[in-house]
Amino acid sequence: MKLIFQSTLSLLLVIELHGFAQLTTQHHTARRAKPALLNHGGSLSRSVSASGSFTTPQFLNMDGQSNSLVNNRHSASDWFYNVKSIPQSGVLKEVLGPVKAVACWSLFVSMLQRLFWYSNSNMMKSIASGLCIPATAHSFLVSALGLLLVFRTNSSYQRFYEGRKIWENILNHSRNLSRMIQLYSKEVGEDRERLLLNLIAAFPYLLRLHIRPGCLCESPESIDRKHRLLIHQPAAAPVDTRYDGDKAFRIRAIPDKPSRDCWVDRRNLPWSLFEKSSLGKLARAKNRPLWVCDRLGREIMSIEYGPNYTSRERLTMLSLVGKLTDALGQCERIHQTAVPLNYARHSLRSLTLWLFTLPFALVKDLGFLTAPVTACTAWLLYGIYQIGYSIEDPFQGSLRLSILCDAIRRDVLGNYDDRDSAFAPEDSWEVDDERFSDDGEDLKELLDHKVHSTSLSKDPVTSLFRETGAVKHITRIHEQRDQSFKVAGILQ
Repeated sequence: MKLIFQSTLSLLLVIELHGFAQLTTQHHTARRAKPALLNHGGSLSRSVSASGSFTTPQFLNMDGQSNSLVNNRHSASDWFYNVKSIPQSGVLKEVLGPVKAVACWSLFVSMLQRLFWYSNSNMMKSIASGLCIPATAHSFLVSALGLLLVFRTNSSYQRFYEGRKIWENILNHSRNLSRMIQLYSKEVGEDRERLLLNLIAAFPYLLRLHIRPGCLCESPESIDRKHRLLIHQPAAAPVDTRYDGDKAFRIRAIPDKPSRDCWVDRRNLPWSLFEKSSLGKLARAKNRPLWVCDRLGREIMSIEYGPNYTSRERLTMLSLVGKLTDALGQCERIHQTAVPLNYARHSLRSLTLWLFTLPFALVKDLGFLTAPVTACTAWLLYGIYQIGYSIEDPFQGSLRLSILCDAIRRDVLGNYDDRDSAFAPEDSWEVDDERFSDDGEDLKELLDHKVHSTSLSKDPVTSLFRETGAVKHITRIHEQRDQSFKVAGILQ
């Protein structure tokens, strides 16, 4: 029994150290970024106590409601909270069925062994002795079982980390494409610029709905008639390798989800980002994120060449659209491809057989304590297996895709004045509010100086945006000064 406990603890330690090694390697190769607590407007929401210290951060969702943002990074000092929250554990709720089955079986074996052992019949006592097996076999098998679980969780974590990197690339490509569009806004045109930015902002939302299939239908009675939108809900894509050969063994497969039409509210995201003329075509598309990429490519090809916009800039924009399409294919690959069926089943079968035979190795020494000890062991090992299953497809809840979608939308459709202020060099942007007098002579002099300095630039694009940025920046400061004067009662 002691040998079994030592082997089980060694198994758990190997799994934890292996996961820690993976995290350490990726920690040194990836950029360390602290999570930002942003509300729907992009500002930090944090309350300060009377003593001046920060209290629990608050996250404001898209509806303006405040929710406490839970810190998902736990240190060793959080041990009491984690132990106390075991009844609310999501992993425990998912593995509660098999844990109960193992506990009931262990209780039955221990009761049967004790009943036979304390009987007066020698045959019953021999049967009770036969129910007790040596612990050597389980000690040897726990090493092989550990290798199966380590490979299972490691492969699932690699898929989870790859999914996060894909969405990081989507965020970066969206920012880069929106920057290119705003840099060449004069050639793009105001209307087309707004259309392109809305398409970029809508892409992550449509991709999230594409890789997390579910019913989008809303009750038609709850939607105003003029805001109803009838969309085509495509059939769910099959998952590769998971159910191969199920019909031969008569195992229940995934129920078919045929395509259907349903009503949604066009005032909600992402439908509100599209024009009314485009919503009909989008609603009938089977692959909506791919439709957005095709529309982006067509609009970029429609931009006419100019002094600053040539085929080089057009190809750069199209390459960024192509990278968004690549990200779509990568997400579909992770979503539609599971861990090989034979390996997943063999791991689960091996774990189940090991746990259901464990009571025979423990009952002689533990007696009626066999059931709780075996149940705790089943919770630990089934929990590790379930964690690997949960993060196998990271888009089904492991990754907070809604937060990433909102971040992309805020970056692409954020405050245009704030983004315009980044296009000019810093040395030509520093303006002191106190330099402006009431008569506006300093403002005019500084404006003439800014426009004259932009004409000396060799790069026409830089010159254009230095001039545009200087005018916008000075005009905005002038308006803020007038507003402050009105508040103070200087201007009537």
